Amino acid sequence: EGSCTKNEEKRTLELSGHVGFDSLPDQLVSKASAQGFCFNILCVGETGIGKSTLMNTLFNTTFENEEASHYGQMVELRPHTYELRESNVNLKLTVVHTVGFGDQINKEQSYKPILEYIDAQFAKFLEEELKIKRSLFNYHDTRIHICLYFIAPNGHSLKSLDLVTMKKLDSKVNIIPVIAKADTVSRNELEKLKIKVMSELVSNGVQIYQFPTEDEAVAEINSSMNTLLPFAVVGSVDDVKVGNKMVKGRLYPWGSVEVENEKHCDFVKLREMVLRVNMEDLREQTHARHYELYRRCKLEEMGFKDTGTDSQSFSLQQTYETKRKEFIVELQRKEEEMRQMFVNKVKETEAELKEKEKELHERFEQLKRMHQEEKKNLEEKRRELEEEMNAFNRRKVAAETLMGQALQGCSQQPFKKDKDKKK
Repeated sequence: EGSCTKNEEKRTLELSGHVGFDSLPDQLVSKASAQGFCFNILCVGETGIGKSTLMNTLFNTTFENEEASHYGQMVELRPHTYELRESNVNLKLTVVHTVGFGDQINKEQSYKPILEYIDAQFAKFLEEELKIKRSLFNYHDTRIHICLYFIAPNGHSLKSLDLVTMKKLDSKVNIIPVIAKADTVSRNELEKLKIKVMSELVSNGVQIYQFPTEDEAVAEINSSMNTLLPFAVVGSVDDVKVGNKMVKGRLYPWGSVEVENEKHCDFVKLREMVLRVNMEDLREQTHARHYELYRRCKLEEMGFKDTGTDSQSFSLQQTYETKRKEFIVELQRKEEEMRQMFVNKVKETEAELKEKEKELHERFEQLKRMHQEEKKNLEEKRRELEEEMNAFNRRKVAAETLMGQALQGCSQQPFKKDKDKKK
């Protein structure tokens, strides 16, 4: 019976009158407009390459931004969220800058903080999805919808840092490469650089974002724009006078560069493709492709799996119990490892203490022997000194005796002379 239900063909029926569900698209538009939209841009590029200026030019405003130093020890990601309103549409825009990217001497790990940040935003959304009491309706979605990767114009090809970073990010985010400060090189050099960049991306298997061509309404323009990647852009929020009108651009001694002049740069193409034609596709690709891949891997790690054609029906309770048992077994194994580690550590510490005690005892015995030897030497010296003192005293007494006898002899001799004189 179940198979009959599955294979049953859908029948198309004609309505005999107006029902009203044709207003559903209008309801969706009204609800979405009231709720607002969010859009998150990640700007990856070296310090001073013009990321902030391009963001200000894209949205025709001035975002707050701190001056970045070239001496950062590691790459730091700084997100800033803004509430923008155009006509009756609210947009919650988050711009994430990679501060210090490419400034380190060892650039091998420069991509890691970026990868970790993107994964962290996916993890937050998955955590919200798996909550018992969810609030996805008003949840601030911080998943990165587009990565504008800024390529320096002064090289003849991509740097190894650029290739490694884009290769690591292409399965996590929609990458659109842009050549920054395109007014610093000639048109011929720019064309050669574009060809070289795309050739290196293809040969290294880097999957950049391709503008969709399924929808007939935008298929033609998107298809033509895909051939123009990477976009060569110039950013400026300054107004310069060209002829009789003021336009956004840059003034040089040899002339001016107009930001919105398609003969001068691809800024208009970038704005058209990202904001005016494909913004919803970028959001959809992030959710349906990149986040879905992350979610699938995480759920498979947790033990969840889909029901196959020949497999048993999926039981959440059974998966939970299996996972719980595995967790308890793993916990017990780790407890046993920790206990064994603790016992070994105690034994090692005891052995070290015994060794130290033995060393101290030997040191004590050595000091004791040294003390006894010093004491014996002192006693010997004391005895020698006493003997010397006794000998000295004896010599002193003898000397005094001799002196006394001499004095007595001298005193008797004059007396005898006097006697002789009297006689």
